[in-house]
Amino acid sequence: MAETNVADEQLSEEQTEKLLEQYDPEAGYRKYKGRMAWIVSIGLLSFSIFQLYSSFVILPAQIQRSVHLAFALGLIFLLFPISRKRKLKRRRFQIPWYDALLAAAGISVGLYWPINFEELASKAGILSTLDITVAAAAVLLVLEAARRVVGFPISLVALLFLVYAYFGPYMPSFLNHPGIDLERLLGTMYFGTDGILGTPLKVSSTFIFLFLLFGAFLVKTGVGQYFNDFALTIAGRRIGGPAKVAIFSSALQGTISGSAVSNVVTSGSFTIPMMKRLGYSKEFAGAVEASSSTGGQLMPPIMGAAAFLMVEFIGGGTTYWDIVKAAIIPALLYFSGIWIMTHFEAKRIGLRGLTKEEMPDRKRILKNLYLLLPIVAVVALLTTGMSVTRAALWSIAVTIVVGIIHKLSQKEKLRFMDLIDALIDGARTALGVAAATAAAGIIVGVVTLTGLGLKLANGLVDMAGGVLLLTLFFTMVASLVLGMGSPTTANYIITSTIAAPAVIMLGVPDIAAHLFVFYFGIVADITPPVALAAFAASGVSGGEPIKTGILSAKLAIAAFIIPYMFVLSPALILVDTTWYEASWYVMTALVGMIAISTGIIGHWVRKSHWVERLLAIAAGLMLIIPEGFTDVIGLALFVVLLIAQYMGGKGKRPNIQQSV
Repeated sequence: MAETNVADEQLSEEQTEKLLEQYDPEAGYRKYKGRMAWIVSIGLLSFSIFQLYSSFVILPAQIQRSVHLAFALGLIFLLFPISRKRKLKRRRFQIPWYDALLAAAGISVGLYWPINFEELASKAGILSTLDITVAAAAVLLVLEAARRVVGFPISLVALLFLVYAYFGPYMPSFLNHPGIDLERLLGTMYFGTDGILGTPLKVSSTFIFLFLLFGAFLVKTGVGQYFNDFALTIAGRRIGGPAKVAIFSSALQGTISGSAVSNVVTSGSFTIPMMKRLGYSKEFAGAVEASSSTGGQLMPPIMGAAAFLMVEFIGGGTTYWDIVKAAIIPALLYFSGIWIMTHFEAKRIGLRGLTKEEMPDRKRILKNLYLLLPIVAVVALLTTGMSVTRAALWSIAVTIVVGIIHKLSQKEKLRFMDLIDALIDGARTALGVAAATAAAGIIVGVVTLTGLGLKLANGLVDMAGGVLLLTLFFTMVASLVLGMGSPTTANYIITSTIAAPAVIMLGVPDIAAHLFVFYFGIVADITPPVALAAFAASGVSGGEPIKTGILSAKLAIAAFIIPYMFVLSPALILVDTTWYEASWYVMTALVGMIAISTGIIGHWVRKSHWVERLLAIAAGLMLIIPEGFTDVIGLALFVVLLIAQYMGGKGKRPNIQQSV
C-alpha cells in the first residue's frame, strides 16, 4: 500500500527524539518513572488547570503572572538537567538534590507575590531586605531556568543588560548613563511591571499558553497528523512533489508550533526521506524543510505566538487582526518563493512527483477534510472581534469535538486520558516560552530604566548617516545576530525592543518596523554560522550542515528581500491602501518571485544564461516593489525573458542523478 511505503520512509520515534534533544534544548527534559513521573505529571496538569481557571476568573496581574512563573520555575528545575550530558549520564528517573532545592526555591519565589500581595501593593516601591533578596533570587532563577530550557544565548543577553544597567557610568559614548543602583534594579526586575512580570510574561501567561494547549489538543486528537496527509494529497504528485509537501505541511504545522527546530524534526522526519528517495540531494532536501519550517513562524494566524506579542508591543490601538492582515502577503510571498524555486530545481534535474501507488487514499483524505475545522475556527473567531483568550478556548473545544468525531469514524473512542495528556503536553511545551519571556522581561526592564532603546536607535541612525537603506541594513544585521539561538517569542521581544526603534525613528510605520526585525530575527535560524533549523534538518537528512544552511538561506531569499520592500512601500502590508491596489501588488509580487527564483536556480523553460539570470532577478525586484512604473518595466522585462526562453528551445532534461 502507498501509505505503508510513505511510513517506511519516516524516522523512528527514538531517532526523532534524539535529534530533537540534540538541536532543541526544550526537548531535553528528563523522562521519569514511578513516583517522580506522577509528581511531575500532576504538576504539569495543575499548571494547565490554573491557566484555564485564570482565563475565566480575573486575578490581579501580579498574582496571575507570578503563579504562572512559580509553576514554570518549579517544573523546569524538576524536568531539565543542569546540562545535557548530565541527563545522559544519570538514570532518567533520578533527580539531583540541588535541582529539588532549586525547584522549591522557584516555587517559593513565584508564590511570594500572592502570599504578600496586600503588603507589597501598599509599599509604593519601598522594599525590605527580604524583598530585595527574593528579587535577586528571582533574577538568578529565571536566568538559570532560561539557560536550561531555551539555551545559553538569551540568558547571556539578559545578563549583559543587567551589567549594563549597573555599570552605566563606565559605558562608552552614547551608551553612557548615570547607572542604576542594585536595590532599584532588582526591585524593578521583580516588583515592578516592567521586568520579569512585565508584558512578555503577561502574554505568555494568557494568550500563548492557551494556543500551546490548542496545539497539544490538535496532536492528541489526531488532527495534527492530518496536516501531512492533506499536504501529500494536494502537492504529492506535482513535479518535485515531496518538496512541495514539505512546504505546504510546514506552513500548516507552523500554526501550532512555536519552534522552527521542532517543526523541522517532526515534519522533516516524514518529508526529508521522501525528497531524498525522489532524487534531491541530502543538503537540498534538508534546506527545503528548514526554510519551510522557519517560514511557519512567519505564517498567520499564530506566527509562532509572536502575533499576540506584537499587539502588546506596538500598542496604539493596533489589533490582532491588523497584525494578521499585515503579515499575510509577506508570508504568502515567502512560501511562494520556496515553492517556485523547488519547482524549478526539480525541473532542472528532472525530478518527478510521487506515483499514484505512492500516494495516500485521496478519497479518505478529502472525506476527513473536516479535520481542518479547528484552524478555520481560530481564524473565523478572531476575525469576528472575539478576544484572543475566548477564541483560543473555543478553538480547543472545537478540536475536542472534531477529535471525537474523527475517532468515532475510525470506530475508536477519544479517551479521557488523551485529553489529560494534551493538558500535560501543552504545559510542558509552555515551560520554554515562560522561561524565555521572563528572561526577555529583564531585557525590556533594563531598556525602560536606562532608555537604551532610544540610545541604540540614535546610534544606528548616526552610523547610517540618517540614510534609510543603510539604517535598514544595520538593523537587519543586528536582528540576525540577536535572533541567533532564540525561540520565536524571545526572538521577537529582543529584536523589537533593541532594533525596531531605529527604523521607527526614520518615519517608518510601527507595524512595518516590527515585522522587519521579526523577519530577520526568525531567518537567523537558517542563516549560517548559527543556523539551528538548518543544522537540525541536516541531522535528519545526513547532509553537510553549513551547505544545508547556505541552501536554506538561498531558498528563503524572499525573507531577505520582502522586508525591505514593505518598509519602503507599506502598501505591501496593507498600510494606507485599498484591496484593489493590494490585489495588484500581490499579483505583480508573485510574478516577481517567479523571475527571482528562475534567476537564482538558473532554469525556467530551459537552462538560463548568466545574463538572463541577472535580468530575471532585476525584473523580479522591480515587480516586487509596489510602484506602478517599476511594475511596468518589470513586466515588460519578464515577458521578453519568457519569450527568449521559449525561442531558445527547451533543451534536454538532465540526468536524474545530476548533483544539486
